[in-house]
Amino acid sequence: MKSDRRTKRLLAAINHYVIFFLLIAFVVTCCTMLFVTTLSKSLGVTLTSENISTAAKLTFGNVVLVSILFTVIDALRRKWTLERPAKEIAAATEKMIRGDFNVRIPETSKLATDENFGNIIDCINKMAEELSGVETLRTDFIANVSHEMKTPLSVIQNYGKLLQDPALDEEKRIEYAKALTDSSKKLSDMVTNILRLSRLENQKIYTAKDSYDLGEQLCECLLQFESVWEKRRIEIKTDIQENVEITADSELLSLIWNNLLSNAFKFTNDGGEVSISLSADTRFATVKIGDTGCGMSPKIGEHIFEKFYQGDTSHASEGNGLGLALVKRVADITGSEIGVESAMGVGTTFTVKIRRNLNETEK
Repeated sequence: MKSDRRTKRLLAAINHYVIFFLLIAFVVTCCTMLFVTTLSKSLGVTLTSENISTAAKLTFGNVVLVSILFTVIDALRRKWTLERPAKEIAAATEKMIRGDFNVRIPETSKLATDENFGNIIDCINKMAEELSGVETLRTDFIANVSHEMKTPLSVIQNYGKLLQDPALDEEKRIEYAKALTDSSKKLSDMVTNILRLSRLENQKIYTAKDSYDLGEQLCECLLQFESVWEKRRIEIKTDIQENVEITADSELLSLIWNNLLSNAFKFTNDGGEVSISLSADTRFATVKIGDTGCGMSPKIGEHIFEKFYQGDTSHASEGNGLGLALVKRVADITGSEIGVESAMGVGTTFTVKIRRNLNETEK
C-alpha cells in the first residue's frame, strides 16, 4: 500500500516537472530567439554556430534548473494549501463514518489555503455539530423508551403469571386483571404519543387549517373529563369568551388542550379546583388552564417540556412524560407561545397564546 502511494507521488512529481519544463522551455526559447534576433539586427552582429551552441547549452541548463525550482515550489504549495486540508477533511469524515461526531476540523488561514477548502471545512463542522446533537437525542430517546416500556411490561408479565394460579379467588383475579389492563393502556398510550411526537417532529409544513369556535372546542375537551371531576369532587371554574373564531388545525390544538387538562386533573387533589379561561383581541386568543395541585419548583419547570421528564415521581404511574413534549411541539408548529406559572403547594397555570389567523405573519 505504501509502495503504491510512493509510486503515485513519484509519477505525479515527474508529471509536474515535465509540464513545467516544457512550459518554461517554450517561453524561454521564444523570448531568447526574439531577443537575439533583435539584438543582432540592431548591432549588425553575425551569430556563429559556436555562439549559438554555447547559448543553447546555457539556456537548456537554466531551463532545467528553473523547472526543478518551480516543481519544488509547486510541491510545497500543494502540500500546504491542498494536501494538508484534504487530509484533515478525510480524517474527520472517516471518524464521522465510525460514529464519532465530536470531531471538528480546525479553521485554516485564508492566505494559506484555497477559500473553497475553508467553505468545505465550515460545512463539515456544522454537519458534525448537527449530527452530534441528533445522535445524543437518539441515544437518550432510545434509553428513555426502553426504560419507560420496561415497567409496564414487567407488570404485565408478573400479573400474567399470578393469574395462572388455579387457586386464585375472584377478588384477586379482578384486581390482577385491572392491573394488567392499566399497564397495557399505559403502554398503548406511550406508543401512541411516541408516534404522534415522531410525526410532529418531522412535520415541516403546516397546512391543515379550519375556521372554528375555539370556545366550543375548549368546552368539548373539558367535557371529556366530566367523569373524573365528578368522581373526585373537583370544582370547575370557566371564564370563556364567546364567539372567538380562529383559523388553525383543530386536531393539533386539541392535543394541547387534552394534555394540559389531563395534567391539571392528574395533579389536583380530590376536592380541588381546575380552571380554564379564554380571552381574545383582534389578533390573538389566550387560553389559561390552571389547577390547585402540588405545583412545582423553578428547577422542575425548566425541564417539563423535555421528552420523558416527570418532575413529580408520585404521579409517574399515571403518565409517560410525553404529554408536555407534544404540547410544546404543537405550539412550535402553530407559531404559538406557551408559558407556565407555578408555586409549590399552590398550583400551576399554563398559558397558551395563539394567533387567531395562522395565515398571518406576526409583526
